[in-house]
Formats: sequence, structure tokens, C-alpha cells
Amino acid sequence: MLMWGGNAVASRLAVGEISPMALTCLRWTVVIVIAVAIAHKELVREWPLLREKLPMIIGMGALGFTGFNALFYVGAHYTTAVNLTIIQGAMPIIVLIGALLVYGTRITPLQVAGTIVTLTGVALVATRGELATLLQFAFNPGDLLMLCACVLYAGYTLGLRNRPQVSGLAFFAILAIIAFITAVPLLGIEIAMGQVRWPTLNGWLIILYVSLFPSLIAQLCFMRAVELIGPGRSGLFVNLVPIFGAGLAVMIIAEPFHLYHAAALAFVLGGIALAERKRGQ
Repeated sequence: MLMWGGNAVASRLAVGEISPMALTCLRWTVVIVIAVAIAHKELVREWPLLREKLPMIIGMGALGFTGFNALFYVGAHYTTAVNLTIIQGAMPIIVLIGALLVYGTRITPLQVAGTIVTLTGVALVATRGELATLLQFAFNPGDLLMLCACVLYAGYTLGLRNRPQVSGLAFFAILAIIAFITAVPLLGIEIAMGQVRWPTLNGWLIILYVSLFPSLIAQLCFMRAVELIGPGRSGLFVNLVPIFGAGLAVMIIAEPFHLYHAAALAFVLGGIALAERKRGQ
């Protein structure tokens, strides 16, 4: 969770050092080299199972890995890392709503209350605590992009329910390959528009961080955590991402932390705790 929280700080540090689509594409290039080196035997052995659900896997990789990160890095040009991580904290609630729409999963009254409380926190961030902003619909575009990114990642999360029964390493490796392939056209558009910025030295350091830590090590740690303590208990730890992310943003890049940020964080985490209360018991 600490590594995923650091991704927001890295996205802000990347501004002026490397353009968003170049970062997205190069990130997955590095991940592919490492992931395929680690999981090539599993990929070959389990390819028949992966091939059966390849269309679904392509959709998951394009939404959860490419789309999420592309919007995340573009959004970082317009909003703060603190905002990025607090809005990202709403993802469990978006997944809950998606499960209702896609699978008809029943939502309890506590979960409804938790959803309302969490979305109130997101609204506090998006409006910077000012009601006039809500009434005038004058939202920060970076916050809206981050919210869209969360919706895409929620789609990926919902797809995990029906993922092929293969090893985590093989599944992650194929997703990384798809993420790279689907990121290449976005990079091509960025080049065609004359907006590409190839990495500086600091840009390469950022690429190494987001490739090794949020993209690879954090994913493998989380997979292992699920094996050790189960998906339910592991999923609750995702709530630490906005806390770590906001803290790192204040400490590393000296971003301001306003009263409305504290209130929003309390609403987001409180809403998730409310929605998960019965399940946690």
C-alpha cells in the first residue's frame, strides 16, 4: 500500500520530466521484461487457459492497467497528489456500485450509507470544500480524470471475479503485455500531437520507480498477501493508500494539506469502514 501511495507522488514529480503517455508506455516496457523473465514458464504452460478468455483479459488490461494509469498521469498535471490519493480511496465504493449493476450483488443499508459518506468525501476534494464550486460545476479537470480512472479500475476489479484459473504470475504477465500493446497507440497520438516529452534523467528514475514498485513488487506482495490472509482481509488494507499517498505528498513534495482534505479523508475512510462493517465482523 505504501508503494501504491507513492505512485501519486511519482506522477506529480513526472510533470515536466516525461509526458503521460510516454510514462505509461515505458513503464509497461520495463515491467514486461521483468515479468516475462520471471513467469515465462507459467505463461507457456497456462497459455491454453489464458487464450480461452483472451478478449476479457484484453479488456481488463486496457481498462485497469493502461486506461487507469494514463488518466492518472494526465490528471497529475492538473491536480495535487493529495487529491489523487483521496479520490482513489473511493475505489472500493465504486466497485460496490459496479457489482450491483453488473452482477446484481445485493447492497445492505450500511453499504448504502457508506457509499453516501464516501462520495461526500470525494465531493469535498473535488469542490475544495466550497459549495459554490458544486453549484457552478467548476471542478478541477485533474480530479475528474482521476474519478474516471477509478471507474476504469473498478471495471478491471469486477473482471477479476471471472478471471482464468491460472497462476497469479502468468495472469499478471499477460496483463502487462496487453497494457504495453494498448499503450502504444496512445503514445502515437501524443507524438502526432507534438506533446510527447521523452524522459530526462529524473524521468528515467521515475520510470524505474513506478515500474519496479507500484507495478511489480506491490502487485506481487498483494498476491502473496491474498494467499496468506485471504482476499477479504487483504482488500481492507487498500484503504491505507490515500493515507500513505497524502502523507508522502506532504513530506516529499511539500504539498499543502487543508482542512477540507482532512475532512474528505475522514469521510472516505469512514464510509468504507461503514460499508465493510458487517463483512469485517
